[in-house]
Amino acid sequence: MEPTILTLDQPLFILGNHPVTLGMGLFIAIGILLLAGIPAVLGRRRARQSADDAEQRMNALLAAQTEMQGRIAAMADVFGARQSELNQSISQRIDGMTHRIGASISEQTKVTHENLRRLQERLAVIDTAQTNIQSLAKDMAGLQSILSNKQTRGAFGQSRMETIISDGLPMGAYAFQSTLSNGSRPDCTLRMPNGQPVLVIDAKFPLEGWNAIRGAENPEAGRLAAQQFRRDMEVHIRDIAGKYLIPGETQETAFLFVPSESIFAEIHENFEGIVQRAHKARIVIVSPSLLMLSIQVIQAILRDARMREQAHLIQGEVIRLMEDLTRLDDRVRKLHGHFLTTQKDVDDILISSDKLKKRGTRIEALDLETASAAPSAQEPKAFDNRMGQLKLRVVDED
Repeated sequence: MEPTILTLDQPLFILGNHPVTLGMGLFIAIGILLLAGIPAVLGRRRARQSADDAEQRMNALLAAQTEMQGRIAAMADVFGARQSELNQSISQRIDGMTHRIGASISEQTKVTHENLRRLQERLAVIDTAQTNIQSLAKDMAGLQSILSNKQTRGAFGQSRMETIISDGLPMGAYAFQSTLSNGSRPDCTLRMPNGQPVLVIDAKFPLEGWNAIRGAENPEAGRLAAQQFRRDMEVHIRDIAGKYLIPGETQETAFLFVPSESIFAEIHENFEGIVQRAHKARIVIVSPSLLMLSIQVIQAILRDARMREQAHLIQGEVIRLMEDLTRLDDRVRKLHGHFLTTQKDVDDILISSDKLKKRGTRIEALDLETASAAPSAQEPKAFDNRMGQLKLRVVDED
């Protein structure tokens, strides 16, 4: 029995109205097999691709991690260096700040000690001033008790006036409690130069009215006290003008001495009428400073008068001084001539000394040379009687 041989175009079965051949069946079977194997292949390829991608990503991650570790190490080194520099800078700044703070504290301590020392000195001065003020308060209390008594007050004003006058004028230029032709006795008289009449000074002052003004308890009492003080001053001014202004014996003006600068200022500020009345009566109200100024003016006038009195003596002394100056000039001129002669003699001596010095130099320039010759071997020795030859080297003179 012979085997059956199948061909590719031999129909195998009928699919619908279309016969399916062997080749077509094989093709369909191969297609089915291919369709069944493609997903597995694709899955394996995808898995392999995923593994490769994962490995590449892992490698990239490892490389990035390595690079990151290098960068971190570099940054750690940089940060470490920067931290060291920062620590050093902070340490230097802290040391500098500590030094400055210490110097500032030392300087501040020094200044504080100096200020405390000055404060202690000022406190000592204040203590001394306080002691002086307390002593002055006691003196003021004593002065108040003095001024409350008329006789004591008059003695106080008289004492101040006498002190000012005796300190400013020489003896004989003033007199205290002298008697005038009308029998009155002023407190002081000043002798004027060139036979002029004396200047009268009165040291009495109605202080009761002034104290009443200061002690007034209400404006009405103050007004009444001011009126009483004004009347007292007018009466006192009239008394001075009537007693001490004597034509031909005293000056046409007299001084009314007020022993307090404050009272003097108050009178000129609040009692202008009293000042005007005194001026009309040719009475000048003076305080201690004005009296001192007046004494200095009088002292200058007296000095000028004494200089005019001694003018002929001064002129004679000037003439004798000029004669002495003339004699001094002649003697100076003679001494100048002697100096010129002496200078000429000294110049001549210097010229002679220079000549002697030059001659000594020429003597030092002399040379002594030996002129003997050595004998030859064949000839007998012969001695030259000449011991040497003197040669003179001439030195040119300047």
